[in-house]
Amino acid sequence: MTPSATPYASALPIPTPSARLIETYVVQAGDTLGGISLAYGVSLEELVTLNGLGSAEAILSVGQALRVPLNISRTGPGLVLMPDSEVVYSPAYLDFDVAAFLEAQGGYLATLTEEVNGELLSGAEIFERVARQYSVGPRVLLALVEYYGGWVTVPQPARLSLGPSNPYYEYGFFLQLSWAANRVNQGYYDYKREGCVAVRFSDGSRALVPEGLNAGSVGLQNILALNGTWETWLPEMEAFLETYQRLFGDPFARAVEPLVPIDLTQPPLRLPWETGETFYYTGGPHAAYGSRSAWAAVDFAPPDIKGSCYYSQKNVTAAADGRVFLGETGEMYLDLAYADREGQGDSDGNLETGWVLLYLHVVARDDVRHGQFVTAGTPLGYASCEGGIGDSSHVHLARRYNGEWIAADGPVPLVLSGWRFQADVRQYDGTMVRDGVVKTACECWDETLNALVGE
Repeated sequence: MTPSATPYASALPIPTPSARLIETYVVQAGDTLGGISLAYGVSLEELVTLNGLGSAEAILSVGQALRVPLNISRTGPGLVLMPDSEVVYSPAYLDFDVAAFLEAQGGYLATLTEEVNGELLSGAEIFERVARQYSVGPRVLLALVEYYGGWVTVPQPARLSLGPSNPYYEYGFFLQLSWAANRVNQGYYDYKREGCVAVRFSDGSRALVPEGLNAGSVGLQNILALNGTWETWLPEMEAFLETYQRLFGDPFARAVEPLVPIDLTQPPLRLPWETGETFYYTGGPHAAYGSRSAWAAVDFAPPDIKGSCYYSQKNVTAAADGRVFLGETGEMYLDLAYADREGQGDSDGNLETGWVLLYLHVVARDDVRHGQFVTAGTPLGYASCEGGIGDSSHVHLARRYNGEWIAADGPVPLVLSGWRFQADVRQYDGTMVRDGVVKTACECWDETLNALVGE
């Protein structure tokens, strides 16, 4: 199948950046206003005014989110590397077979096996898992691995590190590749959210990415900056692009544009638990997968398991009609069934196309099968801590469209049973609003503050 552009006229635009780039800094133990102002090169007075702190003697608390202006004089090259549809796990990948490609190349990854969470995986299976979970294009990941280590084409590569700044060199290929995917997402979605990105180099210095690029190119520029310096940044972009072209040819040959159309709307979604049952809004908009993707996810906790990781006995349900894809333990996808203006897109079972919901920390019921078609409200499983980090059983729900994570509080807002979600300065904070009623995200079980009755 050859991917083609949708019939829409234009893509969802990148926002216009503010006059001055602002970064959110989360206060750590031992931080002081003076230390933060020194680290960022801004005055105490500016920090106090920007954050409404009252005075330079204000006491900070761990976890407090501060808005900090960035003073950066350098701007990088406006080099477009590849389209967004190549960088995310999009319709451009419908016919791409990672295992067949690696076997044909005959390199180290064709024979690699590694234990991941107690399961022995091949190199191809690791690529497929990371691509699916982070929703980053596997050709991009393969090109990064080849660029930094030659693992795709060389049977016995001399270097087994996926980039000099990758912190997981001693912890296996899966964690190295996951780190790389997370950092591609960092540049991609920061740019989508702010319209401007300040990359950080391996020596800690910074530079701005110029306006006018596409998010996919920014995502790649970000990881190349993290593994290099200001002086090596442009040469590494050019060398990486040459590596990609040697393996796969022209990155624009398979472009799907627009990937996210400007008039995209969310199909109707309901709260993902049974009618009449009460769950609690415990996590406002935050990263969909990993720590650096779009703030596409929200969290809900069941009423019967409070503060523990025992499996809940309350059903998590389908938020819409769709087809179930079972990933690893605690990981489930719902490929939504809907008809667009051309009458297409009816739950084709491909996670690369159309609207897909990620359910995380949900253990599937015994009667739910991979590939099964379900209707809205169908019980799917039970909230737990499986499939990620958590200290209390909950369901993590996030949306993506054509492989791109869609921010909960963005141009296409998340709406569940009429509740609309609003982000705050810090991840996991935020509110949901319907008909003037406000519910506030809280790691608590409060009937007034964050309780929600399914309907």
